[in-house]
Amino acid sequence: MQLEARIKSAIRDIPDFPQPGILFKDITPILQDAILCNDIAEAFHESFKKQKIDAIVGIESRGFLFGMLMAQKFGLPFIPVRKKGKLPAKTISFEYQLEYGSATVEIHNDALPAGSSVIIHDDLLATGGTACAAAELVKRLDCKVAGFAFVVSLDFLNGRKSVEQHSSNIVSLINY
Repeated sequence: MQLEARIKSAIRDIPDFPQPGILFKDITPILQDAILCNDIAEAFHESFKKQKIDAIVGIESRGFLFGMLMAQKFGLPFIPVRKKGKLPAKTISFEYQLEYGSATVEIHNDALPAGSSVIIHDDLLATGGTACAAAELVKRLDCKVAGFAFVVSLDFLNGRKSVEQHSSNIVSLINY
């Protein structure tokens, strides 16, 4: 079975979560299949291996799952982007708007040397707000966004259009 079909068959749909009218795409069943997890990390590695990349940036919290696996495949550092107040050392932050308010994400101010080229990873691309916020943090550290990696893209929410302002190199393993 092709990787796309294997991923889609593992994802569980949860209706009305986190609120009525939302069909949540739950990736946690993927985590029960070590071979599938490895194959996902390998697919990302294949997509980006010809580029100069200095680090993998993963977005809290599900972006940590495959982001760390990607970093291991590449032999590169893993850099977390977390919700405000979760990182212990000095940080820089970026506030962005959500459909229902605002959120703030942070990165350690010494996480990346200036000039680094990074891949930003999250499990799912929806509207692109969080991925764009992570890209802004990377840019504030005088680094370059070499691309984005998502397991799932919800294309009907047009997130790709938002993240393209930071990099047109966008890999999604499956699209809905």
